[in-house]
Amino acid sequence: MGTGTTGQALSSVGLGHLVGQDRFTVLDELVTYIAGAGDDLDSGAARDAACDVLDEIFGDADSWEELDHVSVDREQLGTILERFLALYVYNRVPVVAERLSRLADPVAMRQADQEMRQIIADLVAIELPTDPLAIDWGGAEGQSIAERSIASAYDLLSALEDQDRA
Repeated sequence: MGTGTTGQALSSVGLGHLVGQDRFTVLDELVTYIAGAGDDLDSGAARDAACDVLDEIFGDADSWEELDHVSVDREQLGTILERFLALYVYNRVPVVAERLSRLADPVAMRQADQEMRQIIADLVAIELPTDPLAIDWGGAEGQSIAERSIASAYDLLSALEDQDRA
């Protein structure tokens, strides 16, 4: 069973004025609703993560009719939330990009990037409760989960740096 149409979802969060609009208008306002203006490290990381996740959800849908046919069930929504959080953490830890930039070989850089993304996704999965949809992500519990995930990523990177020095 799906969670409803895109139009129903937009209306339920106060974005009903987007119903019938083109892809770029809908996604731009939806990203801002999810992640803010992007004027600091946190919201910039969240905006990038939201763009990536929404692009995965809506794929090639360009017209309103195509956007409105996208349906997500409860299980998929949990997976989407986990994916968003993993991308947010990845984007939020600038040391990852700095560490990857040290690699001269583009193939090695891509491989290391994929490995870091997977490691961070695994760290996020460990931090998430059984039902991530039961969390108030705008509240203290959601913020705590995000902060623990970021701290875990920094701890891991620190351990990797220590290992590289040894």
